[in-house]
Amino acid sequence: MQAERVTFKFTVDDEPFTTHEHTLTPTQILQIAGIDPATHYLVEIRGNHQVSYKDKPNEPIHMHQHAKFVSVFMGETPVS
Repeated sequence: MQAERVTFKFTVDDEPFTTHEHTLTPTQILQIAGIDPATHYLVEIRGNHQVSYKDKPNEPIHMHQHAKFVSVFMGETPVS
């Protein structure tokens, strides 16, 4: 008998996403959301507490149901 695959539901900038992975890095989460990790970093919202991954793009995040993340743009908008 195979173990049932868990689907973790989470949001990035209030957009819903899912994964079967138990751990993801901030870079992977941004990529799943279609956000460029070269120009953005990830912040996890835990109730009234925020966890910034600005300087930790490859730190493993243990996924849990209804995890909430926001992306933060780094730097200035280029002028053409």
